[in-house]
Amino acid sequence: MITKRKWIRRIGLALAAVLAALVIVAIVFPQKLLTVDDGPVKADVIVVLGGGHERPERAAELFKAHDAGMVIISGQGDTFTNRIILLRDGVPTNVIQMEPNSRTTHENAVFTIQILRAQHVHSAIIVTSWYHSRRALNCFEHYGPEIKFYSRPSFFAFQRSEWRRPFGRRVYLEYLKLVGYCVRYGVGPF
Repeated sequence: MITKRKWIRRIGLALAAVLAALVIVAIVFPQKLLTVDDGPVKADVIVVLGGGHERPERAAELFKAHDAGMVIISGQGDTFTNRIILLRDGVPTNVIQMEPNSRTTHENAVFTIQILRAQHVHSAIIVTSWYHSRRALNCFEHYGPEIKFYSRPSFFAFQRSEWRRPFGRRVYLEYLKLVGYCVRYGVGPF
């Protein structure tokens, strides 16, 4: 007969094994767990989040493919740099709008959705880094459920062999941010 104490110990060991397996999967397969790419889609607007030169380059690529007719740059700090990259890559100035006040993904979503609602936008493509795409998409969907959001990330440094020392840390930190956004804002991680 199994005592209550042995039963609790077995459950604890089983939970620890499951947790260890999840951690191993997260470390080995971050591209599969963190990346959301909806593939070729059309939308009203492209929303490019601040954070790296590859993001506005990807947004310009999607704009030139006629995936959307307008681009909104969201994020404090590199908004003007991202605008310059968009212009350099062929996006006309009259289709670019800026939301230069947000400092976090949460604020990107809240502030940009205000603009989208004011303009009666029904669909938007979110452009960010591959490892940030799940949290960004979940955040926008959480705060703007009436708008259809798609994810078309940049795949800069997608292969582990391309990672530089601090880059890998950024990728794995994203798991903590997913949990943090779930706890703090109620944004589901998956």
